Amino acid sequence: MTFQPEYPSVRRPVYARRGMVATSQPLAAQAGLSVLQQGGNAVDAAIATAAALTVVEPTSNGIGGDLFALVWAGGELHGLNASGAAPAALSLDALRERHAGEMPRHGWTPVTVPGAVRGWADLHARFGRLDFAQVLAPAISYARDGYPLSPVLAANWARATGIYRRLNLPEMAEWFRTFAPDGFTPAPGALWRSEGHARTLEQIAATHGEAFYSGELAGQIDAHARAQGGLLTGADLAGHASEWVMPIHTDLHGHRVYEIPPNGQGIAALIALNVLRGVPLPERRDDPRGLHLQIEAMKRGFHDAHTFVADPRHTPVDVAHLLSGANADAHRAHLGDRAHDPRTRAPSTGGTVYLATADEEGQMVSLIQSNYMGFGSGIVVPGTGIALHNRGHNFHTDPAHPNALAPGKRPYHTIIPGFLGRADGTPVGPFGVMGGFMQPQGHLQVVLNTALYGMNPQQALDAPRWQWLDGTRVEVEHALGGTLARELTRLGHSVSVQLDPGAFGRGQMIRRDPATGVLEGGTETRTDGHIAVW
Repeated sequence: MTFQPEYPSVRRPVYARRGMVATSQPLAAQAGLSVLQQGGNAVDAAIATAAALTVVEPTSNGIGGDLFALVWAGGELHGLNASGAAPAALSLDALRERHAGEMPRHGWTPVTVPGAVRGWADLHARFGRLDFAQVLAPAISYARDGYPLSPVLAANWARATGIYRRLNLPEMAEWFRTFAPDGFTPAPGALWRSEGHARTLEQIAATHGEAFYSGELAGQIDAHARAQGGLLTGADLAGHASEWVMPIHTDLHGHRVYEIPPNGQGIAALIALNVLRGVPLPERRDDPRGLHLQIEAMKRGFHDAHTFVADPRHTPVDVAHLLSGANADAHRAHLGDRAHDPRTRAPSTGGTVYLATADEEGQMVSLIQSNYMGFGSGIVVPGTGIALHNRGHNFHTDPAHPNALAPGKRPYHTIIPGFLGRADGTPVGPFGVMGGFMQPQGHLQVVLNTALYGMNPQQALDAPRWQWLDGTRVEVEHALGGTLARELTRLGHSVSVQLDPGAFGRGQMIRRDPATGVLEGGTETRTDGHIAVW
């Protein structure tokens, strides 16, 4: 079917042939493009963009975060899980002793081993073409020379500064020295630089990441943790390794939707799509009945994800069953004419960056990295610009739960890169929507916009979104309109209109024409998104 939009796209899709980089910050996209123009490939461009994003969007990611990637290269799709595990000393017993069994959002306790730097190095070792230092050079330049803040970045920075000031935790002193120094106020156009961040990236570039895990940087992280009572050690860092994984997928309307397997939550989107595959959806995208069914199916995906997803190295996750037709049939039985309560825990917030790259040879990358909640834990290693994430907050504290906190265990992870193919296995291109537990919901909506409703990448991203919160509570964007909100309410949903577009995630998408090699891209209008092309 052909989709006729009932609302205007703010932007138009972008076309190119030799290369494309799409992400949430124009400067980071330009960093990736410059690497392509120096002879690099899509993986080189992705690493350059990812490293630059730790500088030009520290409100959502950093050197001390995690990373996942899907890479189309050599005629197949490769998956990389570069997420880290809980330190050896972080256990449920330690949590009870320190925080009465509750995982805090900030401070040292929720800090798990950061995997992003190892992820950059492993991607480069397997697929990269240029020298690693050449790939990281743009990020180093941005950190040393400084750059002006963009509007959404500045707003998020100011919000985080206010939160950290109210928390007033002594271990956050270095965060203020680094990200809120005297004389700096986060506002559009304000200049920020970090010499420590630049020096850290130089050490990472010179050692292909080893300085972070077994060298000088690892020693600095270890020393700072010891000085402040943190549990992360040099031994934890030295023992970390990324994992190459087989992507999981489902087919829908002639498309194949790929995700990273658990410990990521991408499987939630696939389960929901499987449920919808057996349901006739209306031809009009914004039909309230169709949106009702999407929301109900997404609840079923979250039900399974929050029940079963964990680190498969510690607890087996039966992916085959979760993606089976029998499981979809069982979930479909819960879909009715009224909203239901899936009785699973409520999603929480997060902060993430997503990027997509493609080159003229057909290589394509879908990459996502995060410090989880904004700047993360609030811990910054002195003189380095390394802001450590708080991914451990996503562990379960019930020892009987598959995702229960345990030493050396990876937590349930919210960040999920996506990739679209055709049912015959040929590639279409990378896509992703960041934003905590909005991510699988964004994936479902973007996939349906593309595969069922025939939208181009920009339309698929621009289309107004909904978000399930918990129980029967749903938020919708203002652009969906009051009439549609009232219709969903009649179907039993507790609907509120959210005026902040950032609550609905921020996405990117690239599609490649298999006959001509022409690249078609869309970038998020809900943030400072940009596509750099060649």
